[in-house]
Amino acid sequence: MSIIASIVFFAYVPALILLWYFYHEDKLEPEPKRYVIATFLLGATLSVGVAFVIEAILTPRWGRGIYLLPLSSFYMALVAGFVEEPSKALAILYPFRAGQMDGIMDGVVYGVAAGLGFAATENFLYGLGYGLPTTVFRAFLTPLAHGTWSAIVGVGYGLVSEGKAKSVGSFLFTAMFLHFLWDYFAFMSVAVPAYDIMLIFLLLLNLTILRYFILLGRAEDEQRRWYYALREMWRW
Repeated sequence: MSIIASIVFFAYVPALILLWYFYHEDKLEPEPKRYVIATFLLGATLSVGVAFVIEAILTPRWGRGIYLLPLSSFYMALVAGFVEEPSKALAILYPFRAGQMDGIMDGVVYGVAAGLGFAATENFLYGLGYGLPTTVFRAFLTPLAHGTWSAIVGVGYGLVSEGKAKSVGSFLFTAMFLHFLWDYFAFMSVAVPAYDIMLIFLLLLNLTILRYFILLGRAEDEQRRWYYALREMWRW
């Protein structure tokens, strides 16, 4: 297997495995596969493209040139969080506007799909720039992180579609803030390995958030199922 093929494999296969897992967590009302795959692809292309262009202007993350912000862990982390999360939200807009999102679990599935797509392509680009070991290392961390942050936004869209929230603003800000914290401590840990403790904490926090949303989504779907079942019985 060539180096490029190996980078593609470790960038996309782990993300697709996670997508398969989270898709099957939606047991009561599975989403149409074509919309889930399309959201993944939009996250992997549109979202990455938008973020790449904006980040290339603001910070020296992707090369050399004249930038609007100075080179520092704070500014690079700030730009990553406040650019990439809205970029991924663009991918989630597709199933939302198509009328495919009607609850928390739908938001989790589509949000995770967008985040995993973004993480896969980002890991591919990092592999091209820094080599296969970088992609392999990131394959075990960033997909779940990006998936969690986008799931938060997705849940916001799901609640808006139900009329239980007025906007996704607070959800988007939460995702941007968590993303900022992750990148900031990741950059800082290069010089001070002790900051890895914060990365472990944030990884566990991400997993907890995802699990919490899945449980909420299942409970909501279960209530909806009993509602429809009782409504059908009442018609008799």
